[in-house]
Amino acid sequence: MKDQLIIFDTTLRDGEQSPGASMTRDEKVRIAKALERLKVDVIEAGFPAASPGDFEAVQAVAKIIKDSTVCGLARALDKDIDRAGEALKQAGRRRIHTFIATSPIHMQMKLNMSPEQVIEYAVRAVKRARQYTDDVEFSPEDAGRSEEDFLCRILEAVIDAGATTLNIPDTVGYSIPQQFGATIANLMARIPNADKAIFSVHCHNDLGLAVANSLSAVMNGARQVECTINGLGERAGNASLEEVVMAVRTRQDVFACQTRIDTREILTCSKLVSTITGFPVQPNKAIVGANAFAHEAGIHQDGVLKSRETYEIMRAEDVGWSANRMVLGKHSGRNAFKSRITELGFEFASEAEINDAFARFKLLADKKHEIFDEDLQALISETSTEGEEERVKLISLKVCSETGEVPNAQVTLRIDNKEAVGCAEGGGVVDATLKAIEQLVKTEATLALYSVNNITNGTDAQGEVTVRLEKAGRIVNGLGADTDIVVASAKAYINAVNKLHQPNERQHPQMAEV
Repeated sequence: MKDQLIIFDTTLRDGEQSPGASMTRDEKVRIAKALERLKVDVIEAGFPAASPGDFEAVQAVAKIIKDSTVCGLARALDKDIDRAGEALKQAGRRRIHTFIATSPIHMQMKLNMSPEQVIEYAVRAVKRARQYTDDVEFSPEDAGRSEEDFLCRILEAVIDAGATTLNIPDTVGYSIPQQFGATIANLMARIPNADKAIFSVHCHNDLGLAVANSLSAVMNGARQVECTINGLGERAGNASLEEVVMAVRTRQDVFACQTRIDTREILTCSKLVSTITGFPVQPNKAIVGANAFAHEAGIHQDGVLKSRETYEIMRAEDVGWSANRMVLGKHSGRNAFKSRITELGFEFASEAEINDAFARFKLLADKKHEIFDEDLQALISETSTEGEEERVKLISLKVCSETGEVPNAQVTLRIDNKEAVGCAEGGGVVDATLKAIEQLVKTEATLALYSVNNITNGTDAQGEVTVRLEKAGRIVNGLGADTDIVVASAKAYINAVNKLHQPNERQHPQMAEV
């Protein structure tokens, strides 16, 4: 029997720290359900002490998830740990993950604490967390730049205090695979009570080595990997869950462990996270990119046709590609629509919500012949972003583009229940449309990103537009989808504007990248 490699997903916590990737409580619940179907072992739902919104999101996930352990992050402070314990109270299986920095630069410059004080805080935090659960994880933040002797001291102490998982984070993505793997092996060999805890790793991707470092650690004894869907996360991101899982599964000749992940759910999770956060997946992304199993070169195509194994080391079906999916169209009924939406992880709160979503589905079905899962996910995401809190809503849009003439746009918006009309010219109809909207909403925000992706194939495919606005240090992403790319652009910009109008609850005091 091989060891189990525990998959700890932190998409909802560390992934959300990507600028503009904030998720609502309901969006976190949707992703958590998808992660549960993926059979993720531990779901880190958030940082409860960070804000009321984070607390409520962790609490909501804790209530709904039954098959995975739900985890909350806490600094090594009594108030943080108590807040996490309260948020996780209703979880079937719960874990508190507490941390404190251990590198010389962090202890001196950030904490202004001596090594002895850091150990004291760590031990006290673990003991307090044990009052709420027997499942306590401890992380020495910036372990990749910490002194090994000090790591041995503090980790031995927290194990004695009751920590059951020791997570070694490469917080700033500084480590190299061979060196990082050796560090894990050394710690496990040198710490006298190392056998009483599971060793874990959490690697950042600043040098593009997060997955490589994680796998090196696994080969040297680590039995938990902290990762995110699509590698989402702070700066260059985290280790990609799908890449770690499929590497271990594909190379069972090398790894003395296996995961319990249902890999057929990987693609669905990837698309859901991408749609909700507005962070598109690059086509050449391993496992979940649109080109991951595509073959252009004639010699490759010929080889695959003769024997798949000539150029494919994994089956596309095993990660969710080309699975038998129900394709809906304009003749599909309400039952088929509701059933598929439920399978995609969304539950309707009322009949009114079902009716609204089904009406949108019928409108979309009139525009395109076949509607795929990706279309449904975009439709539901659009539906869920609209509500009473929206101050700005698109009523109508008229654009004109003619050779030799300056493109122009006229938009009608409802702003705080009053209609307003704006007109503008631009370098193209999209530029003119966004200028006309800005003329009315007056955000004075900087357009930091404008990105277009097709949701499915074909000229009738929906276009998915991501707009990133930045104002006074705050970054928000807006998402819009439509078969008309200009309309999709307007929807995305308005979605971002509405987010700017909402209070920014994620003001993390001393937010950690752990």
